[in-house]
Amino acid sequence: MHNPLTWADFEKVEMRTGTIVAVEAFPQARKPAYKLTIGFGEFGTRRTSAQVTALYTQDELIGKQVVAVVNFPPKQIAAFMSECLVLGAIAADGTVTLLQPERKTENGQRIG
Repeated sequence: MHNPLTWADFEKVEMRTGTIVAVEAFPQARKPAYKLTIGFGEFGTRRTSAQVTALYTQDELIGKQVVAVVNFPPKQIAAFMSECLVLGAIAADGTVTLLQPERKTENGQRIG
């Protein structure tokens, strides 16, 4: 197990629900990925790259609600600026299954 977090550490991580509103190919990425645009309701729209091409097509991602960390600083990935981190379960072979709410929620709801 890794170093334990305190409750205060956990509270610093701002995870929110959002809906994918646009998906683009990202051929410049080192590993196969898409550029995602995610709407977080009153918290605005953010972009990220996600290595989810093995399990998801661009079309099926549109409208999918996901969970993302929204308070990381922006990160440069190739010629793209990532503004959040979409969360997923990573299998031993590297495929990523996106984390989603069990039922539809209002975009921007905090995960806790």
